[in-house]
Amino acid sequence: MAASNKRIGIVGARGHTGAELIKLVAAHPSLELAYVSSRELDGQRVDEHVPEYQGDLHYTSPAHEDLPSLDADVVVLALPNGKASVCVEAFDKAGKDPVIVDLSADYRFDNTWYYGLLELTRNQWRGEKRISNPGCYATAIQLSIAPLKGVLAAPPVCFGVSGYSGAGTTPSDKNNPEKLRDNLMPYSLTGHMHEKEASRHLGIPVEFMPHVAPHFRGLTVTTNLYLARSHKHEDILALFQRTYGDEKLVRVQDESPWVSQVAGKHHAEVGGFAVSADGKRVVIVATLDNLLKGAATQAMQNINRAIGMDEYTSIPI
Repeated sequence: MAASNKRIGIVGARGHTGAELIKLVAAHPSLELAYVSSRELDGQRVDEHVPEYQGDLHYTSPAHEDLPSLDADVVVLALPNGKASVCVEAFDKAGKDPVIVDLSADYRFDNTWYYGLLELTRNQWRGEKRISNPGCYATAIQLSIAPLKGVLAAPPVCFGVSGYSGAGTTPSDKNNPEKLRDNLMPYSLTGHMHEKEASRHLGIPVEFMPHVAPHFRGLTVTTNLYLARSHKHEDILALFQRTYGDEKLVRVQDESPWVSQVAGKHHAEVGGFAVSADGKRVVIVATLDNLLKGAATQAMQNINRAIGMDEYTSIPI
């Protein structure tokens, strides 16, 4: 390991997002895996599960209170909602202050943590080392709404469909391919965590209805927005192009994007921009890979920023 490299630990890396993050770390010129924790995979070689990683590292299962002693410069918490605080408290108690990126929803409502949706919050970063990674659906929702939030006449209504990888690896109806076959499964139709998250960070109420589909990865959000004054299609398209024109991981297009075209890619796509005859209603479609721009890629953007690297280092553009 080069003297300038940073050591990174991933806590809870058995899941799909953990594997994608390991791939990005393996391609990074200034990051070296310090440890990868997983109770289920404890003792197994990392390269047997993620062949993009080349090294002798094995999965381990350290106790939460032992994490600070492992001396990672960056720690990614890839744990279920409600599990991150135990780890964070262990670092606080030990007096250790690594960069911590939490992939769960636990700190997305905590003003002491930086909310790392860089395309919308880049100028709000003040050097914080505690970073809350946005949710996948919440990312797509906010990218769809943010440029128009100042001219809305009503709360946006968002219809979402995700591949079943978004339900994680713990068995459930929402990640059971047999139950999803020829099916579309609605869930949490009011009060979903990402509805609350998008509402909080946009500063306006958002309504969201999620569904799970039979495909593995990628999500789409179709958002209906009522506008306070009439707009033309070309003006809305131009507004989104101006807003995201310099963003390497957000691509604006005239036509509606497809999930199949963004699965496995690191960027989000926003398009459609169907305007009603009176110009006061627009429907916008956003797609992204829930495991990449919706999770691991976004985490790598935040890590790069926190360690002083170019934001897109190791991310295929």
